[in-house]
Amino acid sequence: MKVKDVRGARAVAVRPQASFAEIVDAMRRFKIGAVTVIDADDRPVGVVSEDDLLLKEIGSRARLGGVFGGRRRREERRKVTATTAGEVMTTSVITVTEDTSVRDAARLMHRNRIKQLPVIDAGTGRLIGTVRQNDLLKVFIRPAEEIGQEVGELCERLHLDRRELAVGIEAGVVTLTGQVGFRSQSAQLVAAVRRLEGVVDVEDGVAYRCDDLARVPPLYL
Repeated sequence: MKVKDVRGARAVAVRPQASFAEIVDAMRRFKIGAVTVIDADDRPVGVVSEDDLLLKEIGSRARLGGVFGGRRRREERRKVTATTAGEVMTTSVITVTEDTSVRDAARLMHRNRIKQLPVIDAGTGRLIGTVRQNDLLKVFIRPAEEIGQEVGELCERLHLDRRELAVGIEAGVVTLTGQVGFRSQSAQLVAAVRRLEGVVDVEDGVAYRCDDLARVPPLYL
């Protein structure tokens, strides 16, 4: 599945000159944890998150202006003294397009510890929507029976004896155990199961009788 299949139709954004109060109002009104900052051409140039706003609040109350040092601290000081979206925003914007896979979008969120991603038009770079963590979770909520049936179909296509394999499924994590003839068959099965919709991860416990992927060292005479 692609981002276009699950993303929301609404994109909440502000201009760089938006005030602190306007940012907070937008977050509360639409019940979101971050807003995208866009330029005059509607292209994302930054993101303001709840963490950014909390940093400003904490810094203002503690009056930390004189104790910051180093690049990170200077960045925090800039946000503490900011009054507009352009000043408080984080400029490293992570975006996706409608054709980004749901799995890749989920990995980006997990890796960067964020809960939403701006969706841009691949041609113009303009903001066209937002995909949130809750949108992606819809894909990973599939009955274990459905996933198990597809794993069985994969075994048939790979000419594997299903009786020699055990499949466990819990919360989208597929556990494969048992034995196959060749190492290449095990690798193909694991790779194919990872690509199934609704599969979050695969725990590979499949043994093999013959390692057909082992490299044979050259003979020197």
